[in-house]
Amino acid sequence: MTALRVDPIACRAHGLCAELLPEVVDLDEWGYPLLGPLPGHLIAEARRAAAACPALALRLTTPT
Repeated sequence: MTALRVDPIACRAHGLCAELLPEVVDLDEWGYPLLGPLPGHLIAEARRAAAACPALALRLTTPT
């Protein structure tokens, strides 16, 4: 199953991921993302959100 992951070291709390993918991403009180499960029908949107991340901290992963 494909999952959305955030690199907590690289993340700078811009919040763009939550704007682009509100179905999966909530923000904590400091603006850092809290990720929920990624439904299969949102994979394309998650890919776009990861590509738009200014800090390149968001990634899609697939199990090997």
